[in-house]
Amino acid sequence: MVQNHHANLDRLDARILAAVQADAGQAIADLAATVGLSANACWRRVKRLEELGIIRGRVALLDPEKIGLGVTVFVAVRTNEHNDVWLRQFAEAVQQIPEVVEFYRMSGDIDYLLKVVVGDIGHYDRVYKRLIKSVKLTDVSSSFAMEQMKYTTALPVPTTSDT
Repeated sequence: MVQNHHANLDRLDARILAAVQADAGQAIADLAATVGLSANACWRRVKRLEELGIIRGRVALLDPEKIGLGVTVFVAVRTNEHNDVWLRQFAEAVQQIPEVVEFYRMSGDIDYLLKVVVGDIGHYDRVYKRLIKSVKLTDVSSSFAMEQMKYTTALPVPTTSDT
């Protein structure tokens, strides 16, 4: 059962989550040794964290450059349309573009922000054309990342003693 409120995580949960974020493929025995638990106790905690929806999945992280996707583009979208029908249509269109790896509805001057990974500018132009064909947009502004200064998928894990 997934809960929508913050779970009370103790230090062992936090250590498990940090270790799993670093290497989700490690054997439960190795994870248990890392966090100082028996394999069975560790397995039970991991299962509980999955049932709570805290661990949403386990994935392999790919190097985008090594698969020909070395260009990251941040796309700021503004629109004058602010209704459910338009949003559903836009969200469905974005879901159909695999190069869009992150998609946010924003506050402030920008309505939506997309993170796009492509092989080159021509590849991005094809993605851009698909995007602007999907729905009416007021403004689309693209910023190309020159250098990645920090990248992590690991979240800082608060414990009950941190709150």
